[in-house]
Amino acid sequence: MEESTGLGPTTENPAGSLQQLSKIQTKKPPPESSDSIRVRSLVVASFWAIAVFLGLPIWWWTTSIPRARLPLREMLEWADGKACKPTFPLQIIVDAPSLQPDDAQHLVRTIQHALDDLNEFSAHHLRLRLGRSSTGSNNSSIHGFDSQHEEEEEEEEEEGVALTVSVNPVEGTSTTSVKLEPHSMVLDVSYAAGQVASASSSSSTLANTIANNLQDMFAEEQASIAYILAGSQTSGHGQHASTGSGQAPQISQSIPATRDSRNGVSRIISPELATKLARRTTRAVKYAPLYHITISLFTSSASPSSWDIESAIDEYFAPLLESFSVSNFTVDTQVQLYAKFSPSVQPPKYDTAVGAWTLRTEDLSGFINAAEWPLGPSIGAGPTLNFIIYVPGRSISPLLVEKSYANSWLIPQWGGVTILNLPETTPESSPAVLALDKESLQPALFTFSHQLLSLLGAPESPPSFPLQLQTLTRVRAASLLLSASSTMGSLARLTVALPSIAIPDTVAVAVDKTLSHLRDTCTYLRDGKFHAALDHARIAEAEAEKGFFEKSMVGMVYFPDEHKVAVYLPLLGPIGVPLLMSAAKEMRRFLGKLRVNPARYPPVVM
Repeated sequence: MEESTGLGPTTENPAGSLQQLSKIQTKKPPPESSDSIRVRSLVVASFWAIAVFLGLPIWWWTTSIPRARLPLREMLEWADGKACKPTFPLQIIVDAPSLQPDDAQHLVRTIQHALDDLNEFSAHHLRLRLGRSSTGSNNSSIHGFDSQHEEEEEEEEEEGVALTVSVNPVEGTSTTSVKLEPHSMVLDVSYAAGQVASASSSSSTLANTIANNLQDMFAEEQASIAYILAGSQTSGHGQHASTGSGQAPQISQSIPATRDSRNGVSRIISPELATKLARRTTRAVKYAPLYHITISLFTSSASPSSWDIESAIDEYFAPLLESFSVSNFTVDTQVQLYAKFSPSVQPPKYDTAVGAWTLRTEDLSGFINAAEWPLGPSIGAGPTLNFIIYVPGRSISPLLVEKSYANSWLIPQWGGVTILNLPETTPESSPAVLALDKESLQPALFTFSHQLLSLLGAPESPPSFPLQLQTLTRVRAASLLLSASSTMGSLARLTVALPSIAIPDTVAVAVDKTLSHLRDTCTYLRDGKFHAALDHARIAEAEAEKGFFEKSMVGMVYFPDEHKVAVYLPLLGPIGVPLLMSAAKEMRRFLGKLRVNPARYPPVVM
């Protein structure tokens, strides 16, 4: 009889082997001691405590987005035009030394009534005042004012004067003549002795003539300001409409004001004038406190190789730059020989009717050879204006523009080109011109002066250059005021639309400075101090651009929520899964223990 080894089932006793196998399979691990369970619970609790009380605060502190408080309501009010209604009161002095004080006062009142009847744009109005020479009194002798104080008052009054109207009688004439010199700020009015109305009359031919001339002189300025205001309100309305439903109150409030203002502007600006203003706005460069002017001489051959540009600029170009109080300028010059115009331009054709070579009008925009000509896009902080003198070769000289037969043209928002055709010479008669004197450069610099005025947005009227500069000052102040206000509205809408964008303290400081200078600008415009208004509007525009284009803000605009999910999932997955599984296991153990021994954990009776 064989004995069993105990290592496996035998054929003699299969039931016993199955019973032994069942006991092995149902054997359980030894129970955990209370100390090991307590240690495991403490470990899990410590991990959760570290995650909740240390990890979460550090994560919140390191990933929180700084958002400085901005005056959003005030910013939107400026953008909607509710915080400031810009007005442009132009002070005009009337000097009538030949009239008695009472007659002079009556003439001023009559002209003012006529101007008020002609004016249809209340934001821009002319205010007449009688000059000191027409009052017939000496304030210093009557009131005992100090002469220095008297001079200071006169200087302050003259600073805000837009125009002086000098009214004088002329013998031997029956009509009224009005004359304004190109470089004068005095409108000379000559009238016949019998044209002055009596004190009982409400109108006169002299007053109506002066009023009509004043209205015509400032009609273009009035239309320009109305065009700027209408364009700003239209663009602001469109921006509000695109912000969504979160800003419905601002949208509904801005619609009626925009419609009314546009209807009022349409009565002032005719379609032809609107087209003219739009063309001038498109042609002009953006305002800047500093412009860099580069005057270049490009020749198609080796001559001329030098030019007396310094003395020519000092005599023909610098006086214009010095008269500008709106901006400052720097001037650079350069010369390049063997400069060919762009190869995309078709060769000039000879026109037998004028005996000159002509360029196609379609080729003027591509005349600049940007690949070979050293014309930098910008020098320093301000924009660069390029003025080019091109000297063609003898084989294609003289060179003109077809149809118009002009030798110069303007490139909008960039500069101008002038073709300098040298006198015809032959190798037998005279040598080639090797140098250009200042007299040869005079026509080109005069052309550059007119092109510069067009690029800066100077108006065509009034015909006096000082008055044009004053008009440009007021127009620039209005455009900068509205541009800075629009930027404030865009920043406010961006802040509301993107709650996750960072707003550093530098943006809040820039916004506060912008609003402060905008308020000063509005105040100075209302008081007729337009140069001070332009200075504050310039600072407001710079601060508004600085706050809107903050680097830290711009970077957060293009960081969507999908990027955050892609960053957090690889980090939180390996950490969160073990913590959640261990917490769930401990919770199941606690609930199982509660079901086994409910007396140990009695229910809470409320």
